[in-house]
Amino acid sequence: MTASGTAGHGAELARYVDLASLGAVVVKSLSAEPWAGNPSPRVTEVDAGMLNSVGLQNPGIEAWLEHELPPLLATGARVVASIWGFTVEAYEKAAAALAGAPPEVMAVEVNLSCPNVESRRAMFAHSPVLTAEAMAATAGCGRPRWAKLSPNVTDISEIAGAALEAGAEALTLINTVMGMVIDVDTGRPRLGAGGGGLSGPAIRPVAVRAVYDVCTAFPDAVVVGAGGIATGAHAVELMMAGASAVEVGTATFADPRAPGRVAGELERWCRRHNVARVADLVGRARADT
Repeated sequence: MTASGTAGHGAELARYVDLASLGAVVVKSLSAEPWAGNPSPRVTEVDAGMLNSVGLQNPGIEAWLEHELPPLLATGARVVASIWGFTVEAYEKAAAALAGAPPEVMAVEVNLSCPNVESRRAMFAHSPVLTAEAMAATAGCGRPRWAKLSPNVTDISEIAGAALEAGAEALTLINTVMGMVIDVDTGRPRLGAGGGGLSGPAIRPVAVRAVYDVCTAFPDAVVVGAGGIATGAHAVELMMAGASAVEVGTATFADPRAPGRVAGELERWCRRHNVARVADLVGRARADT
């Protein structure tokens, strides 16, 4: 799949990859109302990846359903919507707005890496209580919900457990790692908002560890691996840790064909290693499987 926020609303990639051949296109995170996002600059390259602080800019769910979703569905893609909010009520409103979406919108990924303005801007994904509240509030979407969790916590398994208990059918691991870069010539942060989220190759070991730990704690959980995947072998690694599927994100900025290329490389890896089904890779690295 594509990773939310790295391929716009999906149809932009149609000229580079057959979107219908992917597991799904996960679109940019949406809120119930339009949101302008953060000041520029919003993206900067770093040694082993990218730092971004786009700030969840989006046109709002109503505009997305009317203008962005139809051209994406015309490609034959399966779609996973991503939603966010600053309050539990905002998550509930966003989820309800998707209740009437076409059936091709097969799931809703609940992006929990957002500050809760009602709790002194603590991120939802940094608290098991806030995570559970947001997940419970999104049931109105009427389709499976995936909880996208942050690695910036002491124990991600605790947060994962709260999400599962609150109704998450799957977990997406991981979102970006918090970071900052400073322009040494100006003495100022390179991003307009100061800090941002680190993605790309540097965070893949963090993603592997998070997937491994959560799948060890919850062997029956369905996990989607994300973080630094740029090759088929990277996808294999995340699946061996326990992921049932993967999302390709930052690699798409350098190569818009990356999601399709990774899928092809994964298939060829399986052939070379006599793996009959991709599902046979899931959890292979864990002692309990």
